[in-house]
Amino acid sequence: MEENHVCPSGGASIPGSAVGASAPVGPDPALDPDRCTIAGLQQDMAEGALTSERLTLALLERIERLNPLLGAVTTVNPDAVALSRRSDALRRAGGARGPLEGIPVLLKDSVGTADRQPTTAGAAALSGARPAEDAFLVRRLRAAGAVVLGKANMTEWADFRSEHSVAGWSATGGQTRNPYVLDRSPSGSSSGSAVAVAAGLAVAAIGTETDGSIVLPASVTSTVGFKPTRGLVSRGGIVPLSSRQDTAGPLARTVADAALVLWAIHGPDPADPVTARAAGALPAGPGAVLDRGALRGRRVGVRRPEGLDPWTERVFDDAVERIRGLGAVIVEGLDLPDTDEEAERHLEPALLTEFKHDVGAWLAATPGSHPKDLAGVIAYNVRHAATELALFGQDVLERAERTGGDLRDPVYRRHRADAVRLARRALDGTLVRHRLDVLVTPTAGPAPLLAGTTGDGPFAAVTRDAAVAGNPHVTVPAGYGRGVLPLGVSFVGARGEDALVLGCAYAFEQAGPSRTPPGCLPTLP
Repeated sequence: MEENHVCPSGGASIPGSAVGASAPVGPDPALDPDRCTIAGLQQDMAEGALTSERLTLALLERIERLNPLLGAVTTVNPDAVALSRRSDALRRAGGARGPLEGIPVLLKDSVGTADRQPTTAGAAALSGARPAEDAFLVRRLRAAGAVVLGKANMTEWADFRSEHSVAGWSATGGQTRNPYVLDRSPSGSSSGSAVAVAAGLAVAAIGTETDGSIVLPASVTSTVGFKPTRGLVSRGGIVPLSSRQDTAGPLARTVADAALVLWAIHGPDPADPVTARAAGALPAGPGAVLDRGALRGRRVGVRRPEGLDPWTERVFDDAVERIRGLGAVIVEGLDLPDTDEEAERHLEPALLTEFKHDVGAWLAATPGSHPKDLAGVIAYNVRHAATELALFGQDVLERAERTGGDLRDPVYRRHRADAVRLARRALDGTLVRHRLDVLVTPTAGPAPLLAGTTGDGPFAAVTRDAAVAGNPHVTVPAGYGRGVLPLGVSFVGARGEDALVLGCAYAFEQAGPSRTPPGCLPTLP
């Protein structure tokens, strides 16, 4: 492969980095991390043309070179090289563990690990948190052979700290920047996971979503982001926002890679009752799903939000025509109910109560030196205001603290039930009423400037409804605004139809032009 031209070199080491004397002095000319795929890497390793150690070292060198510019990685795993060597030894002995054997994967910094890495959710208050065990999905990744490469930066507290938060900023990782245009937003809250994958700092990454936090950063970084059906992937060991909406999922450069990671991490967790139906929810392997003809004969509903900018409108029109050309039956003019105002009236108090309850339980149960309840976190931030509160406040944390945090409270339960009812009426009702297999819509507009927001306005409804209702949602690169700002298209399906949604996304992806790697432009004219 030719050497990737993405982004200039230079910069300092990351705290805790394994990069040093054992790493290559410069880029490995035999690897192009931006364009390689899991299947291709596995073939190279099986044939002896590549080792996991060499791949891991190449990515660590790339992180050291590019992360000071991008701010995508908070820490690298000091054991990553040793894990890669163990993977190579197992492969040589004929004991490859699974489809991700030797593949380096980054974790969002809210995904707990019982190793030498912290789990902070971006908050300095959690720098001393030391989970007693790996998150369930991390155990699944390790069982499939993946090398845990490190932790990815994120919008602090999963963007639930302030109404005025800056997407991609955390006290522990600083500002994540969009690798296409550096003064543009990476969106949030799985900002670092998306940027790291887009810029070739990892083969794949794990993100989490409560409302758009996987699909929005994926859309603005030209990556694939998949939010599964709620309950397909365990929430165990992840710093929570809402037990009723939180979902972990993969980010990758291709649908096939995202599917391979999903297959590795999904499954029933005895400690997480909502995953009871995850067994058998997917076919035996992603090969049954990754079909170029998956859209043929499918009824695809088109949601065209009002107020689209010209670039998004043009790219989305081209996407719809591509879907039509793949044999889908296009259904326009959908009568989606307008429930935005009513939905927000119920959703906000529900989320505030759930956060107070769920994060409080996590803090109390997690070993280490850190506040043991939400009030302690708020007090910590006040004491360290120069670093924690320099850019924006903690008004959302304070509102959550003022709730009772009681999930048995009838008022809370009515709010949550009404929020779910409205989301399912808007989304599932549309799917059933028009006999649709999937719904397709623009995921987000072009990335705004760093201080701006992504996902508001015409894009918010479907993202929110899929998150609240628990439906699968995948975004795929669809094109570029102003020639350089990525734009994604979303496929949303009924709960449990994850395989169908991924298949449609794969067919769309395979019929389109190749993804353009990021160039780290300082700004746009």
